[in-house]
Amino acid sequence: MGPLWKALPEGWRTGQVKNIATVTLGKMLQSKDSGSDSRAPYMRAANVQPDGVLALDDANEMWFRAGELEQLSIRAGDVVVVEGGQGGFGRAAYVDQDLPGWGFQNSINRLRPRGECDGRFLAFYLIALRASGFIRAYVNVVSMPHLTAEKLARIPIPLPPVDRQRDIADYLDRETARIDTLIEEQRRLVEMLRERRESAIRAVLLRGLDSEAPLRASGSEFLGSIPSAWNVVPTRHLCTITTGDEDSGNATEDGAYPFYVRGREILRSNAYAFDGEAVMTPGDGQGGTGKVFHYFDGKFQAHQRVYVFTDFHGIAGRYFYYYLSTFLRPIALAGSNTVTMESLRRPLLAGFPVAVPPSDEQTRIVGYLDEQTAKIDQLIAETERFIELSQERRAALITAAVMGRIDVREAA
Repeated sequence: MGPLWKALPEGWRTGQVKNIATVTLGKMLQSKDSGSDSRAPYMRAANVQPDGVLALDDANEMWFRAGELEQLSIRAGDVVVVEGGQGGFGRAAYVDQDLPGWGFQNSINRLRPRGECDGRFLAFYLIALRASGFIRAYVNVVSMPHLTAEKLARIPIPLPPVDRQRDIADYLDRETARIDTLIEEQRRLVEMLRERRESAIRAVLLRGLDSEAPLRASGSEFLGSIPSAWNVVPTRHLCTITTGDEDSGNATEDGAYPFYVRGREILRSNAYAFDGEAVMTPGDGQGGTGKVFHYFDGKFQAHQRVYVFTDFHGIAGRYFYYYLSTFLRPIALAGSNTVTMESLRRPLLAGFPVAVPPSDEQTRIVGYLDEQTAKIDQLIAETERFIELSQERRAALITAAVMGRIDVREAA
């Protein structure tokens, strides 16, 4: 693959990253026993966000030997680039403040500009390179790519005069800040909509649709009072609890059946082990224990660490889905000996208390919740799509500017 650009404006030249910056790889984590002298905060991959922002609130510390902190210092004007990781390699950020006493880990490359180079321009170029997918061309690794210091140094880069670099960086600082503000506002809207959705579901699952129905004590401190016609029943008396027996590696891209695994993503399979109405939640996994739930009615496959609730009796499967997805985590977490909920165990699920209305009321509740959540889900989807388009516009704007496709002096 050639460079990201096809033609450059007059007066621009081309070079490689090593021509304008010194590239230094950080050090591996070490213990005190390795001969280190002092502990200090350090930059790591998690501190570099995909949008080119540094998140420094979450600072870890590691041991450094005498003299290493001076060699591995981070100061204003530097650019940091993530070296490895499945989804993180190539993330870049400009450092706009001195970080006295900080070092950086070997997951980070530090680029220290020299000569006629504006570090902001360099950072924006690397952001564009990653957003376009071109960064992979300079990694040459299919699985677990690593952007080593040597590879990073050889990446080609367009080089306008330094005053033009500053104009471009000033323009992008201003325009990306506007887009980022808009994106943040939309993210807050999504969070508000999700809270409204959860609140609406909780209210109905605890009190029903009849606000004047008499109440009684549920016997559960968390549930409090419930309508007097409802019963509290352990899950084991309402359905069968089992698990799948497949591994994610057995998924087929164009399989005929949905394959529920330990993350939020639903894969596909050419075989199925279940046929009917079911609710699923991972026992552990990437999606967050007690945070991922699925409802499905038909043929499907399930991972060996995904719990499958089937054969419902005395409760509608969809009502159970709403109830489990709303209350499992807070109720189970309150009664768990762990605070992280790293995994769910079958006894906990079997004893999970469910407030069960009469069947006709379950039907009305499900109909109401389906209607209300569909409206909110549509608003969330539209807002998330707006965020996605804004992020695409941001990436396209950065690419156009660092490639000289727009004259930022006229656009100012």
